[in-house]
Amino acid sequence: MGRTYIVEETVSQYLSNISLQGKAFVSGLLIGQCSSQKDYVILATRTPPKEEQDESSKHSKAKLDNLDEEWATEHANQVSRMLPGGLLVLGVFIITTLEMGNEFQNTLHRLVFAVEKSMNKKRLWNFTDEEVSERVTLHFCSSTKKIFCRTYDIHNPKSSAKPADWKYQNGLSASWLSLECTVYINIHVPLSTTSVSYTLEKNTKNGLIHWAKQIENSIYLINGQVKDEDCDLLEGQLLNSDHRSTATVQICSGSVNLKGAVKCRAYIHSNKPKVKDAVQAMKRDILNTVADRCEILFEDLLLNEIPEKKDSEKEFHILPHRVFVPIPGSSVMLCDYKFGDESAEEIRDHFIEMLDHMIQIEDLEIAEEINTACVSSSMNTEASLDNTDDEPSKQPIKTTIVLKIQQNIGVIAAFAVAALAAGISFHYFSD
Repeated sequence: MGRTYIVEETVSQYLSNISLQGKAFVSGLLIGQCSSQKDYVILATRTPPKEEQDESSKHSKAKLDNLDEEWATEHANQVSRMLPGGLLVLGVFIITTLEMGNEFQNTLHRLVFAVEKSMNKKRLWNFTDEEVSERVTLHFCSSTKKIFCRTYDIHNPKSSAKPADWKYQNGLSASWLSLECTVYINIHVPLSTTSVSYTLEKNTKNGLIHWAKQIENSIYLINGQVKDEDCDLLEGQLLNSDHRSTATVQICSGSVNLKGAVKCRAYIHSNKPKVKDAVQAMKRDILNTVADRCEILFEDLLLNEIPEKKDSEKEFHILPHRVFVPIPGSSVMLCDYKFGDESAEEIRDHFIEMLDHMIQIEDLEIAEEINTACVSSSMNTEASLDNTDDEPSKQPIKTTIVLKIQQNIGVIAAFAVAALAAGISFHYFSD
């Protein structure tokens, strides 16, 4: 017996309405959430065609070998940035006028592994051993409306396809739980005499890897309370908690700093979710949104050919704001990122291009308006306090910081400070 996929009814309508317009095929992504019992698919989005491919692929004799994996994986990378905590690209689909054949399944096999490999490179976190390792491939025949659903084990590229059940359900995500928090980041990355010569992008990424370990080891408060991770999210017993973090003092030749407030959001299915599911979804959203903002910033600097400052010059950049948009008929919202000089029309157009769904400008929700997150760098020779949860490096001065977790009552707030791995508190909302 293979895995079961519970699919939002609107996905069926979306797949049926896609027109091949003389093309041999159309491919795209399936978006949703994994659970131990079953997986949930709440959205499908076609991969936008390359302009230069439009004419060459507009004939029925074009083969699936023409599928551009690099273009498809780039679309997956872009879409993954738009997913809040708890949501993933669960797999891929392909639409053709012919029914399933070996050619189609081989193409889907290559594509689903290419997509997962590309997205995994950019993550600051890893899947746990307990998590589902299967990803779904779907072939939809536009002439007969037949569906062929298979899964592959992403940990084993040589794995064979397994049959899976594909079941539609109306209003699947209409009552999912929403989890929210604001993280005030103050990430300080000391630069050694060696790393000071690296690019700002490389030093920032190295600092985020270290910071990610602190986020993973933080204590998470749900509505101001610490709960047993194996309890139901809507119930759960309170626990006493304590957390210790080690700080060292080291001499550095410069530093990179990320500061500001970032809005984090995650969604959990309403089928008896566990506390650990909520915490995991929120952790990953915190890590994803900070890493994605930095990556978008460096892409923008490269695109606009803005040179990095040299030597002792201080460098300062504003990270993009997070913008949310609702999915019609769902409690789930997707997101994108906006620089200050970008218009609402540009953000709407990007949503439409990446997700292939109509978006209204008035539906855009800009998450941050104050305490803008930013990244800065400077060169100096001052000592720097560097927090670590790993084994402390051999430095002349060491100190231990004991953190006591306090409840935040009536406040949706979170703290992830570079020098102090503090507890993170978030609230959940349900209808």
